Amino acid sequence: MDFANFLIQLLNSIQYGLLLFMLAAGLTLIFGIMGVVNLAHGSFYMLGAYMAWFFTAQFDSLVLAIVVGTVLAVVLGWLLEWGLFRFFYHRDHLDQVLLTFGLIYIFEELRSILWGDDVHAVQVPELLNWSIPLTDTLSYPVYRLVMSGICIALAIGLYLLISKTRLGMKIRAGAFNREMTEALGINIRLIHGVVFALGVGLAAIAGMIASPIASVYPGMGGSVLIMCFVVVVIGGIGSVRGALVAALLVGLVDTFGKVLVPQLAGMAVYMLMALVLLYKPEGLFKQ
Repeated sequence: MDFANFLIQLLNSIQYGLLLFMLAAGLTLIFGIMGVVNLAHGSFYMLGAYMAWFFTAQFDSLVLAIVVGTVLAVVLGWLLEWGLFRFFYHRDHLDQVLLTFGLIYIFEELRSILWGDDVHAVQVPELLNWSIPLTDTLSYPVYRLVMSGICIALAIGLYLLISKTRLGMKIRAGAFNREMTEALGINIRLIHGVVFALGVGLAAIAGMIASPIASVYPGMGGSVLIMCFVVVVIGGIGSVRGALVAALLVGLVDTFGKVLVPQLAGMAVYMLMALVLLYKPEGLFKQ
């Protein structure tokens, strides 16, 4: 592998890892702070991709589609937490699994009713539809770099929100000791609504920005859900920092595995997870 090919694969792995982080961050926030096992998280990614396709066709602008889709995803997350999930915080994890597993089927049926079962493509915005030449024959799409930039910006924003704001302080307090947080007068139900809406919004944004480089198709949330759980387990349940490190590791292993050892590519990520759990059963970072 020459340097140009290595650079392309490195950029691809970083872009994929950052996209996984967008998904895993929402999943690990919801589980680490609210204690909810959310198997429907991949469905929010799928809904984001379909909203990007639908609203891009309506507005002829992917940027506007992402803005509208993000608002709708956050509202959907808030309504789901208010109408369903808040009644399952003190229930057994099996009940949560059954609830979220049922939601997967509901979202799939709603997707089929609203948008059908065809495969769709989303056009890259004209302004970003060009490539940076690396050699005479190789180039790298600018849109992928923009995707990475959006993910990095959101990761920094999430870090600042959790670590440097009063809302973040309340979120961390609620995750550490819910009863004491409520005793101090903090509305923990409001905090849970914000966290769940944030997690759904991040998953939907990931689906929307990924839609131009991947087909929009039924059931697309299933494969990313599995990778999300792998990232959460490797990074440590409840750790946003761990989700970022684990997502980048998974991106590197998956991308270079497909190039260097394609016959083992399907196993490489799970071998990494097994290796991490063998020496650090709690993941790379504790909550």
